[in-house]
Amino acid sequence: MLELNAVDTCYGQSQILFNMSLNVREGEVVTLMGRNGMGKTTTVRSIMGLTSARSGKIRFKSLDITSLPPYKISRMGIGLVPEGRLISPNLSVEENLIATANTGPAGSGKWTLPLIWELFPKLRERKNSMGNQLSGGEQQMLAIARALMTNPDLLILDEATEGLAPLIRQEIWGCLRSLKNEGQSILVIDKNIRALSEIADRHYIIEKGTVVWEGNSDSLREDTEIKHKYLGI
Repeated sequence: MLELNAVDTCYGQSQILFNMSLNVREGEVVTLMGRNGMGKTTTVRSIMGLTSARSGKIRFKSLDITSLPPYKISRMGIGLVPEGRLISPNLSVEENLIATANTGPAGSGKWTLPLIWELFPKLRERKNSMGNQLSGGEQQMLAIARALMTNPDLLILDEATEGLAPLIRQEIWGCLRSLKNEGQSILVIDKNIRALSEIADRHYIIEKGTVVWEGNSDSLREDTEIKHKYLGI
């Protein structure tokens, strides 16, 4: 579904990604892990066209999206839950969801407000609250729900549970598990190895903008040296 092949990305004269290559197959949950400042968010920005790749290829559903603007990439079926959530503070929960909703690239998307309320009952309770009145956990739920309302083929979460209380984290992991069971393709960035290894099919670890390890959850659990060297665990 998604393929990055030898992608280099720079901010001005500073190169951040070096020969970055990864893929997400249909129905998979794949993680991208690494210490802070190693290029995880830049990888997401490159996929979404927010920071253009200087070289290499990015393909989505076999189509080259390397040079497309962000709005076209989004309309093709990629839903982003950005780092920092970026909730519209002066819109209500319901308005945040409706503002960017669509029926998906094929015109037959399943996600509607009733299904969002079912997935996130707390949002239904707060549907008339303004975005800036929500807790951090509620804002993250809203950010995920907002992305789902675009009916994406691929959902990308940048720092899925950063800064959230343990109970809220569990709710987010439960949400991702439910989405996986429904066949949703997901690329997730987070630091919680234990939770990710229970949900994800495959993992990538990056260091200084390049992939230094990839494998399945069993391999990740067993490779103590890799986790210590590149994740500080």
